Amino acid sequence: MAKTILLIGAFDVKGEDYSFVRQIIEKQGCKILTMNWGVFDARKLFPIDITSAEVARAGGADLAQLQHNKDRGAAMKAMAAGVAVLTKKLFEEKRFDGILGLGGSGGTSVITSGMRAIPIGVPKVMVSTVASGDTSFFVGLKDITMIPSIVDIAGVNLISEKIFTQAAGAICGMVNLEYQSSGDQKPIITATMFGQTTPVVNRCREILLGKGYEVLIFHASGTGGRTMESMIEEGLVYAVLDITTTEWADEIAGGILSAGKTRLDAPGKVGIPHLIVPGCIDMVNFGPPETVPEKYRTRILYQSKPTTTLMRTNVEENARMGEIFAQKANASKGKVAFLFPLKGFSVVDSEGGPFWWPEADQAFRNAVKKNLRPGIKVVELDCPINDEAFAQKSVEMLMELMVQK
Repeated sequence: MAKTILLIGAFDVKGEDYSFVRQIIEKQGCKILTMNWGVFDARKLFPIDITSAEVARAGGADLAQLQHNKDRGAAMKAMAAGVAVLTKKLFEEKRFDGILGLGGSGGTSVITSGMRAIPIGVPKVMVSTVASGDTSFFVGLKDITMIPSIVDIAGVNLISEKIFTQAAGAICGMVNLEYQSSGDQKPIITATMFGQTTPVVNRCREILLGKGYEVLIFHASGTGGRTMESMIEEGLVYAVLDITTTEWADEIAGGILSAGKTRLDAPGKVGIPHLIVPGCIDMVNFGPPETVPEKYRTRILYQSKPTTTLMRTNVEENARMGEIFAQKANASKGKVAFLFPLKGFSVVDSEGGPFWWPEADQAFRNAVKKNLRPGIKVVELDCPINDEAFAQKSVEMLMELMVQK
């Protein structure tokens, strides 16, 4: 059966570009479903399945009023909301198999709102004038393929026709590729990792794979933590081995890898087993040395690589994190427990290491225990975080939580 591509666009100003792409897609044997979010009347270059009036209405606005007001910001906001609502609805109705969009900065913002509304794994291709810059705002936590348009999207020319053709080929190839899982569906356990906790996480992964689980590892880089929690909220995860919770150090001190104030919330909200370990909370991440805020220049700093400067968290910051971690665990609807290494939270926070500061680590542990509600298990192991015994104990405790579930 022929696959269907959803084209989301402002057909009032980009109609020529979409008409070209539409023909390429149809030549590849795919069907087309069109959604117009352009506020003004579109040229009748091809059939429009979902009109701009429908999009505006889904976004809580009236198209005629948007046209009358001529407020571009308000119109973009309403149409983005409508695109997200209708794209999700169309997907749930199984009306399309993949999405393709073309746009400048505003169009990219509106179209990707729809792409972000559907699950990971559904093909999404966005040809954009801003694809070569910071695309985190547009991509969010989803698998959107961004293709730089090179030239502005303002008619078909020698350059754009090549880019559009390749983009059309990409989305057709994606939807037509027959995906087969590498094996039986296994329960998914997610784990968080940093370079400083790689040994322990890799060892845990080996043990869990041997026990028949699928293990997804997320880099604790801000985006990694948010992506993991997004998957948890979608109901895709069975249990969480949260060994590397360093993103909270960046949230507390203003580092560059914060995952936001909701980090650690999703497992408890969904009610799945959650083992929490203070991996790498001894460090806050900044860029090269010159990017470290002036107020932190006298702190303990360590340049781990040319582009990364780590700042050691102090007693007060660790105590604050301990309070927060306890609050997060207290609110959990599922089984949760803590495991603490007594000889360091990272490679550099070990005896003789540049971040070795037992009093700061103790402040975190004390704060957790002081603020934790009764019934939540806390285990302390007299070893560094990357020790073999710590990996074994981590898996053992997670398995206990899963049995209790």
